[in-house]
Amino acid sequence: MNVTSKGRYALRVMLDLAQHPDEGFVSLKTVAERQNISMKYLEAIVGSLKKGGLIDSTRGKEGGYCLLRAPEDYSVGEILRACEDKLAPVSCIRDGSVDCVNASSCMTLPMWRELDELTNAYLDTVTLRDLVTGEKWKS
Repeated sequence: MNVTSKGRYALRVMLDLAQHPDEGFVSLKTVAERQNISMKYLEAIVGSLKKGGLIDSTRGKEGGYCLLRAPEDYSVGEILRACEDKLAPVSCIRDGSVDCVNASSCMTLPMWRELDELTNAYLDTVTLRDLVTGEKWKS
């Protein structure tokens, strides 16, 4: 699994919105400045997040983006899946399905499937709130 900059930046956008809930709709320019990410790149990212039903937007002078749910109701897995083409460890697995002519004889396929399942299951246990607070990793 390789999380691209698009996935990493999507998490940063979501974290930025989670950290500023009282600002209402936050302009893309504000997020870009706070996160040091180009506006052009952010436009593609928020487009994916909106299409995935993770954020809301409004236009106009007071326009911008906001979370649709509380931070604890978002998993890192769903955020990454909204922006990444695939999170699977190998190219023959996509969204849990196998697309390979050698699948019936592949001796490594069970291992790759299990790794894919474990990775996705873990990412689904980490919430946006966990990232904001860091509590999950404090001992």
